[in-house]
Amino acid sequence: MKPAAFRYHAPKTIDEAVALLAKVAGEDGRVLAGGQSLVPTMAFRLAKPAHLVDINGVAALNRIAADDGKLAIGACVRHAAFHRPVCEGPLGKFLADVVRHIAHYPIRNRGTFCGSLAHADPASEWCLVLTALDGEVVAKSARGERTIAARDFFKGVMTTALRDDELLVEARLPLLPADMRCGFYEFSRRAGDFALAAAVGAYRLEGGKIIEPRLAIGGAEAKPRRISGAERALAGAAPDDKAFRAAAEAAMAAIDPMEDIVNSAEFRRDLVLAVTRRALERAAA
Repeated sequence: MKPAAFRYHAPKTIDEAVALLAKVAGEDGRVLAGGQSLVPTMAFRLAKPAHLVDINGVAALNRIAADDGKLAIGACVRHAAFHRPVCEGPLGKFLADVVRHIAHYPIRNRGTFCGSLAHADPASEWCLVLTALDGEVVAKSARGERTIAARDFFKGVMTTALRDDELLVEARLPLLPADMRCGFYEFSRRAGDFALAAAVGAYRLEGGKIIEPRLAIGGAEAKPRRISGAERALAGAAPDDKAFRAAAEAAMAAIDPMEDIVNSAEFRRDLVLAVTRRALERAAA
């Protein structure tokens, strides 16, 4: 099929883009960046925006920079930018590890980090990373700018706190301490498929014991979230199989898993048990 008719807009500055959104948001105006989710739904006429605001010509949105202890990632930065570390330390290496799990190589060359956040698919790797690391996003409209913490940004399946006339200008991740250990693991039926469950585990060691643990689950529920019970199971423990099993069991017990015609809730619970342990084992390695 072909998309329904729409008007195309190509702003050159952020201010021009948000001014356009202010005018067309009420007519189902949409932002086009990577287009890897929007364009297919338009082709099947599941989405019929009357206006497309193409932000690819806004040079300021291609920015990646480490400032004030945070990594700022502009709205037009592609997944492929992370194939090599974009910053020094654990964060750059961690993002380079995660990105290879995202879809397939051609999609990574076009899709964007911030577009993935705005789409808010429960299986999104970047949504999980933003949640696990307590990142934030910057939203801008003609009314002004606001910063939204990851814990407040994701509202449910493909639902966020973004307003119709707001542009997600950039995402921000905290630069991690040099001794932070990070691990990621996801399960999908085939390479490149959407993850049915995924986990991020991160912690530091002090005197051989885990401090500042972070454990977040994605794919299994309607939105990614940190699992406080699993983090408590890790805090003060040695980074060994006993602690990782306890955290995995806490995560499995805490989630409210989605289910569908193929994947039962119990199946996803079992996956959470497995991906949690493996993410923590990768962090330890």
